[in-house]
Amino acid sequence: MKKATFVFCGLAALVIAAAGCSDVKRKPGKVYMPDMAYSRAYETYSTNPVFADGRTNQEPVAGTIKRGEQYPVHLEKDAVGDTANYYASRSLPNPIDTLNADQLKEAERVYLINCGICHGAKLDGNGPLWKDGDGPYPSKPAQLVGDAKYEAMPEGQMFYSITYGKNLMGSYASQLTPKQRWEVITYIKTKQGKK
Repeated sequence: MKKATFVFCGLAALVIAAAGCSDVKRKPGKVYMPDMAYSRAYETYSTNPVFADGRTNQEPVAGTIKRGEQYPVHLEKDAVGDTANYYASRSLPNPIDTLNADQLKEAERVYLINCGICHGAKLDGNGPLWKDGDGPYPSKPAQLVGDAKYEAMPEGQMFYSITYGKNLMGSYASQLTPKQRWEVITYIKTKQGKK
């Protein structure tokens, strides 16, 4: 009985293998959604006939806000030598007026990671890159606490500086979300005694 079952299974496997290897041309079945099965892929930055301007990568629709973006700012970076938007940013209100203890602790953590390296943990401009002039940084960063210029600086102007950079400070727009930037500014103003 076992020998007959073994022979039967062997023959069945041989028939299936032979049928699978035949040279008979097969027709594919019907495709339910041909656009998904056979997509028209276009290379990035190549022209394509889908859009009127022939561009593959499209800018977002004007006036829309990215998902999760709660604090849109409609000021663009100034051109070299121009400071119109930098001064216009003074009128930007901070949408985050106060932070609770947990939010303040998180804002401090974000500040120490991104800003403290230059501006120092005490906001005195004496971070690890300056170290009282012994560090690798050639000039002292801004002293955010104790300097009347930065204590009087409007929050919108601080936001512009963090977003686009100012003087030797580069942009932190890719490292911090707009909400985190506003929270760090609220933290700085809290330390300055302005909140």
